[in-house]
Amino acid sequence: MRHGKKFNHLGRKKGHRDALLKNLANALIEHKRINTTLAKAKALRVFVEPIITKSKDNSTHSRRVVFSYLQNKYAVDEIFNIVGPKVVNRPGGYTRIIKTGTRQGDAAEMAMIELVDFNETMLQSVKEPAKRTRRGRRGRGSSAKGSVVTSSSEEE
Repeated sequence: MRHGKKFNHLGRKKGHRDALLKNLANALIEHKRINTTLAKAKALRVFVEPIITKSKDNSTHSRRVVFSYLQNKYAVDEIFNIVGPKVVNRPGGYTRIIKTGTRQGDAAEMAMIELVDFNETMLQSVKEPAKRTRRGRRGRGSSAKGSVVTSSSEEE
C-alpha cells in the first residue's frame, strides 16, 4: 500500500532516484531542454524549480545550497550567471512540460521539459498576438464613421 507516499518513486531506491534527478537537472540546466519520460519530467519539475528559485539570489549561501543538490560546479555557474538573472522577475513556473507521444519500444509516454524563458520561438509567438486590438460590437463600422465625418464636412 502507498499510504502517505506523496511523490513518484520512479521504480528506484532513494539513492538511485536522487542520482537520476541530479543528472536530469544538470542536463536541463546545461541544455535548457531535454526529452525524457513524462513521469521523470514531472518528478524533475518538482526537484528543479526550488533550485531555480534559489538561483535568483546570488549569494555564497545560495550557491552552496544549490551545489549540495547538483554536485556540479559548471551547472551551478550556469544557473547563477545565465538562468537566475533571466527568471528574476518570474514568480515561479520556470519549466514547461510538453507531451511528445509514446516511445516505440515500451509505449512509455514521452515528454520534453524545457526552461520557459529560453525558448525564443515560443516567446516570439507570445509577443505577436499582443499587437492585435480588441474589436467590440459598437465600433464595427469604421467605414460608417468615416462616411459620417465626410458627410458632416461636406455640409459645412
